[in-house]
Amino acid sequence: MPSIKSAKILILATDGYERSELRVPFDELQKRGASVKIASIKEGEIKSWDETDWGDSVPVDLQAKDVKIEDFDALVLPGGQINPDKLRIDDSAVRVVREFVKSGKVVAAICHAPWLLIEVDALRGRQATSYWSIKTDVKNAGATWKDEKVVTDKGIITSRSPDDLEAFVNKIVEEVEEGRHEKRAA
Repeated sequence: MPSIKSAKILILATDGYERSELRVPFDELQKRGASVKIASIKEGEIKSWDETDWGDSVPVDLQAKDVKIEDFDALVLPGGQINPDKLRIDDSAVRVVREFVKSGKVVAAICHAPWLLIEVDALRGRQATSYWSIKTDVKNAGATWKDEKVVTDKGIITSRSPDDLEAFVNKIVEEVEEGRHEKRAA
């Protein structure tokens, strides 16, 4: 089993990500020894959304168009309404999500980020959760929606909201250490 201490984790986000949904996984996974990089659809920095207004920014390590899936063990997708909506219309971001899903590596999406999994048709026939306002979207994409802190189905991890971040991060660690899962269509 691989250790989280040697894991390479990619977070894919852009302007409008929910601050806590990027910061908590970033900080916690690093504390546990993982190498964590941030990819985006733009260079420089990306700005968070923090409750009711723009929050702070984080530096981008690489652009989505330059991501090589083989360089990472897992993908984390923070939510917020703005971030995943921008990402799901960007070809390079969609490519990253699709290739991670196809690879069998861990993919973790929280809040509104399951929109990206819907975009690559990764939820059909799976169990998943999300922020309550996109429950119908998740169900229409063919998933069985569950009102639980964290739902995992063959390496695809989903969570509902910032309230679930502890369970979300713990499940990422568990799934990374479990290793690759059977390949999934996307």
